[in-house]
Amino acid sequence: MFSWIFIFRLLQIPEFVSAFYYNISTCYYKISEEFHHEGDVVIGAFFPLHTFYSLKKMSHSTIPYYYLDNVIQYNFKNYQYILALQFAIEEINGNPNLLPNISLGFDFYNVRFTGKYIHINTFNWLTALGDGNYIPNYNCKKRNFTAALTGTSWITSAQIGTLLQLFKFPQISFGPYDLLLSDHGQYPYLYQMAPKDTSLSLAIVSLMVHFRWSWVGLILPDDHKGNKILSDFREEMESNGICLAFVKMTSETWTSYVAKFWENMDETNVTIIYGEIDSLEGIIRNIEQRLLTWNIWIMNIEHHVIDRADYFMLDSFHGSLIFKHSYRENFEFTKFIQTVNPNKYPEDIYLPKLWYLFFKCSFADTNCHVLENCQTNASLDVFPRHIFDVAMNAESTIIYNGVYAVAYSLHEMRLQQLQMQPYENQDGMVFFPWQVITFLLYFIVSSLVKDKRSLDWRQTIDTEYDILNIWNLPKGLGLKVKIGSFSANAPQGQQLSLSEQMIQWPAIFSEIPQSVCSESCGPGFRKVTLEGKAICCYKCTPCADNEISNETDVEKCVKCPERHYANREKSNCFQKSVSFLAYEDPLGMALASIALCLSALTAFVIGIFVKHRDTPIVKANNRALSYILLITLTFCFLCSLNFIGKPTKASCILQQTTFAVAFTMALATVLAKAITVVLAFKVSFPGRMVRWLMISRGPNYIIPICTVIQLLICGIWMATSPPFIDQDAHTEYGHIIILCNKGSAVAFHSVLGYLCFMALGSYAMAFLSRNLPDTFNESKFLSFSMLVFFCVWVTFLPVYHSARGKVMVAMEVFSILASSTALLAFIFGPKCYIILLRPEKNSFNHIRKKTPSRKKNFPKL
Repeated sequence: MFSWIFIFRLLQIPEFVSAFYYNISTCYYKISEEFHHEGDVVIGAFFPLHTFYSLKKMSHSTIPYYYLDNVIQYNFKNYQYILALQFAIEEINGNPNLLPNISLGFDFYNVRFTGKYIHINTFNWLTALGDGNYIPNYNCKKRNFTAALTGTSWITSAQIGTLLQLFKFPQISFGPYDLLLSDHGQYPYLYQMAPKDTSLSLAIVSLMVHFRWSWVGLILPDDHKGNKILSDFREEMESNGICLAFVKMTSETWTSYVAKFWENMDETNVTIIYGEIDSLEGIIRNIEQRLLTWNIWIMNIEHHVIDRADYFMLDSFHGSLIFKHSYRENFEFTKFIQTVNPNKYPEDIYLPKLWYLFFKCSFADTNCHVLENCQTNASLDVFPRHIFDVAMNAESTIIYNGVYAVAYSLHEMRLQQLQMQPYENQDGMVFFPWQVITFLLYFIVSSLVKDKRSLDWRQTIDTEYDILNIWNLPKGLGLKVKIGSFSANAPQGQQLSLSEQMIQWPAIFSEIPQSVCSESCGPGFRKVTLEGKAICCYKCTPCADNEISNETDVEKCVKCPERHYANREKSNCFQKSVSFLAYEDPLGMALASIALCLSALTAFVIGIFVKHRDTPIVKANNRALSYILLITLTFCFLCSLNFIGKPTKASCILQQTTFAVAFTMALATVLAKAITVVLAFKVSFPGRMVRWLMISRGPNYIIPICTVIQLLICGIWMATSPPFIDQDAHTEYGHIIILCNKGSAVAFHSVLGYLCFMALGSYAMAFLSRNLPDTFNESKFLSFSMLVFFCVWVTFLPVYHSARGKVMVAMEVFSILASSTALLAFIFGPKCYIILLRPEKNSFNHIRKKTPSRKKNFPKL
């Protein structure tokens, strides 16, 4: 039932508002805009309860500050200012301990215009002629004026202050704090009760940092306050990496028809609106009319605009956020509002207008201050929040405190008067307004007010803000819900407090909105700023190899430590696993198996040669050198196993020394066999020396000589720069490869060069004896095997230097096996073929048939 009543009231709101324009009673306009509440001491109140605004500012030809297209704008929420003033005065008048036997009153003047009309209202008050009929040098009743309350605009306070200071009249401004008004040289008797906005820019920027809004707009008044807050915002935003998409300054001559003003408004989802209610009223009204529902407005004001009737469900300001100074809630004021009605306060000319508009009352025909046909239970607390809020707002709180400051100042001055003249004028007060200034200044700065609370509360709330969220969906709900707070005095990281689950965002957003120029760079990427653009506009580029970024929007990636590697996403570093050419690896297992099989095959060939040692083919090719070569080849195959498995200091040394010595012996043996053949068949008339070499088997000494030379090279290598265990952390992703570093590249290449030199020498010797009789000739096989050996190791060098990690080790093992296999296959393969498969050719009878008789007797090999 309650929900239906609530919806019915919401639907009636446009009908209420439309009453501003249609079927208004003439009494509504006859009622004066000023009224008075009698008292022994009177406070002047200059409040903007309703104003006029102009659409095109069509100036009147004779009346200054008046426009022909003026439209009246009622700010119902501002009526709370009068109620706060009334409430404070009633409390003071009812307090027997404060200003006993003296009553406070007030004179209210509506601030509609600026300039001449404000000065007229001020002058009327000073002359005690509230109806504006000024009669020089005449006043029927003596009234004690004490101070003036002015606001909310700083312009209003400044214009009134220029007149009041001529009479040394104290003035209290309840509008937003302004640096110009704090100039006591220009405004010596003006005191500002509002707290300073010293931390507003920090508070708003903290909110943006929290939601990661880095691309925002800014709307400011084009005056000294706008320039000051713009400087503050720029400083805070630059230090937090937030950029301004646009800055729009509004002037007094601003109109909604300036199309350029609304350009680029859709570049960002978040826009800050800073200023006073009066200076931004036109902007806020136009935003409502344009239904800019995609934007989150962050404001320092509570807008009070109630415009023409409309039936839109959406509201431009639904989901917006308001920063306002933190005040303690006054529950007694809420109770007081529930009792307010036109009968209780007949002098209040505003209450009949409200009752007439919203409760369907009618004015009496004889008296416009008398209402008829009103609802019996009519009360201000039934109004929707967006029309009238029963909770005391910031301006009302300042008015309330300002009245108490005046009361305590008068009370202190009264006590001082009684101490100096105890028997004079005990029932009244006689003073000049300037006498109150000293006491008023004391109480505003440091004295106690009401509940023993210091007016130094400003020093606290200067840095404290409540954050309100506007709930206005459907339009007309008009709630402002506190969803957080900000305290600049709190420890770093605890200044902002938010209840995100309570925030209602604009209807277009289903989650927390984003407002960025460029999408965030996630982990694994870094920002690269774009030339000529703001720092918030950038592109994302992946981190370099082995670099990571585990946060968003980082400007520089971090390199992983030496023993760590970056994952594929480049968001984390992980410990690298140790790797080497192990026997368990498929490649290591294959190479080891091949080496063992070839070693076994060589041993098998040795067995064959031993078994058939007396056959012609074994004896004819220098049986002893064949045995030495086969045994050496076995060691060549087995030495490759030193390269497989986890490297140690001993294995690193053995790798190179065993390889060098074994292959040196093998090549020296081949060289000895080639030289033997050349000496036997190429020397037609052997001399004594050649004969001695043949008889004493001198070519066999080549083996130890060549081996000793290689040992010397290896000895120098091991003594100067021996191989050592090294780590390769870059070749294989996610692994640290342990391998043997050659130590001295010169020594390593010297060993290979020496082997290649021996291979070329053997090839040359074998090539010289290639045309000898086939029966005894193995020179062709020797030369071909040396050619293959040489090609293997020449090819090995570039491949070796281009390979890394385990592949480099595997290449060296493969070259060892390939070159050794070439020697085994090309030298001993044909012989084993004859011995095993063609035994008939391995006989002396076969040799005699194939070889013709020669005059020359060949020496026995």
